[in-house]
Amino acid sequence: MSQVFKPATPLLSRRGLITSTAALAAASALPCPVWAKGGSIREARKGFGTYSGEDINLSIGNAHFATGGRSGHAVAVDGMIPGPLIRLREGQDLRLHVTNNLDEYSSIHWHGLLLPFQFDGVPGVSFPGIKPGETFTYEFPIRQAGTYWWHSHSGLQEQMGHYGPIVIEAKDGSDSAYDRDYVVLLSEFTPMHPHEIMRKLKVGEHYFNRSMMTASEGDLSGEQRRMWGKMRMNPRDIADVTASTYTYLINGHGPADNLEYLFQPGEKVRLRIINGSAMTFFNMRIPGVPMTVIQADGQDVADVMVDELQIGVAETYDVVVTPPAGSHAIVAESMDRSGMGVASLTSHPGRRASPPPLREVPTLTMADMGMGMDMGSMDHSGMDHGSLNHSMRDKRLVPPDVKGGPGVDMISPMPVDRMDYPGLGLDNVPHRVLRYTDLKSKKMNPHRMPEREMEIHLTGNMERYMWSFDGKKFTSVSEDPIRFGYDERVRVKLVNDTMMAHPIHLHGHFFELVNGGEHNMHQPRKHTVIVQPGSSATFDLTADEPGDWAFHCHLLYHMHAGMMQVVTVRPFPGDA
Repeated sequence: MSQVFKPATPLLSRRGLITSTAALAAASALPCPVWAKGGSIREARKGFGTYSGEDINLSIGNAHFATGGRSGHAVAVDGMIPGPLIRLREGQDLRLHVTNNLDEYSSIHWHGLLLPFQFDGVPGVSFPGIKPGETFTYEFPIRQAGTYWWHSHSGLQEQMGHYGPIVIEAKDGSDSAYDRDYVVLLSEFTPMHPHEIMRKLKVGEHYFNRSMMTASEGDLSGEQRRMWGKMRMNPRDIADVTASTYTYLINGHGPADNLEYLFQPGEKVRLRIINGSAMTFFNMRIPGVPMTVIQADGQDVADVMVDELQIGVAETYDVVVTPPAGSHAIVAESMDRSGMGVASLTSHPGRRASPPPLREVPTLTMADMGMGMDMGSMDHSGMDHGSLNHSMRDKRLVPPDVKGGPGVDMISPMPVDRMDYPGLGLDNVPHRVLRYTDLKSKKMNPHRMPEREMEIHLTGNMERYMWSFDGKKFTSVSEDPIRFGYDERVRVKLVNDTMMAHPIHLHGHFFELVNGGEHNMHQPRKHTVIVQPGSSATFDLTADEPGDWAFHCHLLYHMHAGMMQVVTVRPFPGDA
């Protein structure tokens, strides 16, 4: 039940869908591969085939993966990395039969899909997980359209290749407005086992960082340099895991694979950009080709033309481009600028576009420390790492349920809303960059004022690699979930007390970003929001999906280290 993928072949075009489906039907008649029967490990195919229909079978198994000069063990679905594209239609019913051929539990979470919570795919929250050798059937109606993805929620399997894209065609036929329709799935590959990565981060959080600032580098003032030193932090602490071990992938292809997306001059090309990585924020651009953003997290937004956008882990953006004849580089540069994923958008098959060089590594500022935007009035001369937590707590009211202790090494004293911030390193580029404040829902939202407000702190100790909500790791709060009444309207303020950006994802719901728009009836709907370092982000949530849902940072190792919680929505409609 798979297709052979060639790097020079378009991944998904409206014109080729009928042919693709016919090939899939033929492939489904082939005998089951050896690896799916628990046999020897095979080399995983780069890229993915397309599955569709109302009854789909998927098999999770061990594999081997190689790209560039790196190779190692992987987890593949039906022998593909990424796993197959699940192409669906809004309004259809769906059954997915998932067989686990690993020797450990596994799962699939349908990221961004609205469904009954028992099919959300989070072990320990919505179901037990899929035992080795067993098959679990997910069954739910498709209630939406847009670009989404799926991935394991078991252990650290997502890092090893267990993920894939979802495209849901709108029932109004609007998807047919484009000549080409491509998936651009961003991710990473490392030959290092994810448990070993986690161990190294616990031993030294800078283990993978090769761009740390030395005593003589940069343009920091003496006072700022002393403060960074006393806090035992480095202004180049941008990403936990970098290109020192990662190869950045587009649809499973590394930069050396010469992946091509074909077009004819004058065509409108839709690119469905998905950040399916474990740990990497990507800065996306096609030099010389403007991009018009039409969807965010699968939801329609008013057109916004940009030259670059930052996409956090788990976010999706749909953009439309009309490239001139020639070959153009699709560039997914990691936020720390240690590496990039590269493909060619070309009207000349076989002609590779030359990517631009990596840009200068960005540097954190006092604003990323939660010191607000004006540092001139603050006296840092007496601060040290031990007293920082107490001094910051004294400067503003912190909710009493924020637990102190070794897992919290700082509290942002003056966090500000940074919805208008384009992302680290993109605030001083000469071209147009997408900001959350640019996003406006194309569809009018129901007008409802929040009934109550809630503040949640994103906390951590970077040196000890401890991450949490309100100072409490998931293991210590699993019996004390965040509670919402069914259909309750709540304004949630996320305060990032750490110096790293966190993509925060709520399962089973879309919330509305409070992004300073003129009218809150057009607040953009998303399922994931980047909360910038030392700042806040606010959303309005109508809790209209009953059940138990995961709520977590989508940086895989942060979630694994404890930055996760359970959201409970009760009662179920119809309950007495």
